[in-house]
Amino acid sequence: MSSKAFTPKIKLEHIVTFSDAVFAFALTLMALTVDIPDLEMNLSEQGLTEKLYEMIPQVESYILSFFIIALFWVSYHQVFNHIRKSYISIVYLNLVFLLLITILSISTSLVISFDKYQISYLIYYSVVVITSALLLLIWWYAIRIDAVSEKIHPFFKKGMLVQLGIIPIVFSLAMIMSFINLNVAQYFWLIIIPASMYVRQKFKH
Repeated sequence: MSSKAFTPKIKLEHIVTFSDAVFAFALTLMALTVDIPDLEMNLSEQGLTEKLYEMIPQVESYILSFFIIALFWVSYHQVFNHIRKSYISIVYLNLVFLLLITILSISTSLVISFDKYQISYLIYYSVVVITSALLLLIWWYAIRIDAVSEKIHPFFKKGMLVQLGIIPIVFSLAMIMSFINLNVAQYFWLIIIPASMYVRQKFKH
């Protein structure tokens, strides 16, 4: 009997459904990392305002992580919407990618709890770089083994590679920037927005 008969087959829709569940879990886990301060019943309005003001760094870190995970979710579906064949190698790469997504939520708690320390951002940025690089690898690998639709134009394949490469490049630069100015590094990710718009415009055809 052929060895192919023993090769496990997992339907793509099952892979994507499971991945969506992991994304939802990661977002929920990330929301739980936001520390709501204990408020006294007789707290004055000024005291409440001060407490809320102290939460601003936590909220900023939460918004950043939510944006990144949401961007990963969009990019993930852009990739798997064009994959037409299920290979066990892609399944394993996908599982590692999902593991990193959950670790991304955990590393968010480091940034929220220790937002003044560079090491917390270096850990977070490293996780983002590795996660985004792995999604780029999945797309490149799917193209190489002909797992994508035959109708996809080569120009589109190249455009997706460039698009997926934006996040690891930007966050790698943010890591370098953190050694120069941590405050600037915290907002360096905003470059993703104009960079993505430029790539989409360049490869829109």
